[in-house]
Amino acid sequence: MSFQHMNPENVHPAPGFSHAVISRGSRLVHFAGQVALDSELNVVGTDVASQTVAAMRNLEIVATAAGVRWDQIVRRTIYTTTPGEYAQITDAIHTVTGPEHQPAQTIVGITGLAIEGLLIEIECTAVVDEERG
Repeated sequence: MSFQHMNPENVHPAPGFSHAVISRGSRLVHFAGQVALDSELNVVGTDVASQTVAAMRNLEIVATAAGVRWDQIVRRTIYTTTPGEYAQITDAIHTVTGPEHQPAQTIVGITGLAIEGLLIEIECTAVVDEERG
């Protein structure tokens, strides 16, 4: 299985993500939005950077359980009440995944999430080669 990351020269730069990711794989894994909640449903962190790390750690737990690695995640959608803090969000993601992980990405500014105090929710899609995992 291979991925081709596309960032055409005639469109704006894509710092920290890819405009498109083309994959040839056989298993698609959709992850529900992950937020900064601990196992007892307490909000973790009060700023978007710490909540991003917590949400990514939750995603990492779910991805591992599903047999998915970071390099197999091809799409990430971020919902945040603080869209102006894009740089902090990207830096926090990269502390978990490393800067080389750059799936296609969209950040959506919203007015709120399901639980008061949450600032970010991250959902992803992965493509996994059935033969190689």
